[in-house]
Amino acid sequence: MRNKTTLLALVLVTTTLLSGCTTAPPSDPENICHIFEERRDWWKGAKKMNKEWGVPIHVPMAMMYQESSFKARAQPPKRYLLGFIPWGRVSDAYGYAQAKTMTWDDYVRETGKRRARRDNYNDAIDFMGWFITKSHQVNGVSKWDAYAQYLNYHEGWGGYKRRTYLQKQWLVQVARRVDDRSNTYAQQLKGCEKKLNRGWLRRLLFG
Repeated sequence: MRNKTTLLALVLVTTTLLSGCTTAPPSDPENICHIFEERRDWWKGAKKMNKEWGVPIHVPMAMMYQESSFKARAQPPKRYLLGFIPWGRVSDAYGYAQAKTMTWDDYVRETGKRRARRDNYNDAIDFMGWFITKSHQVNGVSKWDAYAQYLNYHEGWGGYKRRTYLQKQWLVQVARRVDDRSNTYAQQLKGCEKKLNRGWLRRLLFG
């Protein structure tokens, strides 16, 4: 019996370590509960972001889904000269949050988090918490307003202030989808937050 218990403990530890190292997208990105059940380290990172920035978890998660589909090394599409010669990419956005280099550098400089990486989930969601907080400070947008926050994220603070998005109906539609997903995630999270906060032993014993 003792050997079986020891083996089970080793399996649990190994699984946890491997889940923390994987960069594959979650298997069910439509459900925020399933995402965090699969990626326990992501849940810890999301809670840390919420505590530091006061940003509700479901808002950056909905934005991140739209930006990268939770792919660690996501990049914008390539540009082609004459339709077939590779000519760089549309922008230098990269990682889970599709953060542009200049904006990421601002985040690193302001927060002092010099080891942060765009292809690290915990760093990426912290970046989004920082950006959402700045949008609230600069443009008075609620941290809970996923629609307006996404428009800030896409157009920048100056572009949002100038309402450049009004000339881009496709972007307005995307922002509405982000808002809908944010609301869905919020409802899902209400039903599983207590379970997510349980320790591994309690989850093992009580599910």
